Amino acid sequence: MRALLGGACLSFLLGACATLTDYDVLYHVGVYKLDVNQGNYITSDQVDKLKVGQTRQQVRLVLGTPLLTDPFHAARWDYPYLFTRQARLLEHRQLTLYFVDEKLARWEGDEMPPPPAEVARAGGGDSMLDKSLSTAPKTGQTTWLQDLLKKLGWWQ
Repeated sequence: MRALLGGACLSFLLGACATLTDYDVLYHVGVYKLDVNQGNYITSDQVDKLKVGQTRQQVRLVLGTPLLTDPFHAARWDYPYLFTRQARLLEHRQLTLYFVDEKLARWEGDEMPPPPAEVARAGGGDSMLDKSLSTAPKTGQTTWLQDLLKKLGWWQ
């Protein structure tokens, strides 16, 4: 009984020494943050369908409506994409198209991901995302509390 009481007092004393920022408190208390997709998700097979000389309507059929059309740069369309998980930016891609005389002249941007069907065949999907945000122990891994209880003989 004394060991249990001593252990509880020691954990409260050591816990009082910790310094936490507001973000840490909110994160560890369990505030849920949504996964957020923003922008146009463009895949490599969509970019492969682009051809120099296509009209704006043909490009819109292939890629969809651009997220950004600047009135000061009417000959340029921007397709940005952002993905955040638990307030951390995991993906950022940008594709920019340039038109001359209402025809597609060129495009530039980041490397686009493969189409979803190809990712599924390769066994990817959500497993390709950053899993470092998970607080759950990995398979075969124990938590610090389980380790402590094993040392005290209270856990098998």
